[in-house]
Amino acid sequence: MAAEIHQSVARRAAILRIIGESTVRNQDELVKILHKQGFDATQSSVSRDLRELGVAKAGDRYILPAQDAAATHNPFAAVARFVLEIKTAGSSLTVLKTMTGTAQSVAVAIDSSDWPEVVGTISGDDTIFIATDEPKDQKKLRERLRGIFGI
Repeated sequence: MAAEIHQSVARRAAILRIIGESTVRNQDELVKILHKQGFDATQSSVSRDLRELGVAKAGDRYILPAQDAAATHNPFAAVARFVLEIKTAGSSLTVLKTMTGTAQSVAVAIDSSDWPEVVGTISGDDTIFIATDEPKDQKKLRERLRGIFGI
């Protein structure tokens, strides 16, 4: 069962990335793209993932939640509601607590942002560790995360 959960989380992160980076017109197209990337996906699993991620259909393509003309590449639109708490540990580690099973999706959004203050992320099931080099980088990251997640 743990492998199934991991596969589901990884597949959802891939869906967010795919929809954020390209135009996807239907579930069959998304299933084919996921298969090419090595994911086990069916139309029903993709349908469930899209629903749980809050992905919507606008015209002839899928869009991430809260997506509009000014925010078409916001990787946080679909995952913002997953973050529950932001803490700092020491002077170079920031810890995010998320809803169970969503940490990897949030970490993918953070990693894809290429923020200069982030050295790297490690995610589990409901926790993300974000490393920074300097205390000033950690402070900048904490402010950025609080603004994005409203915490």
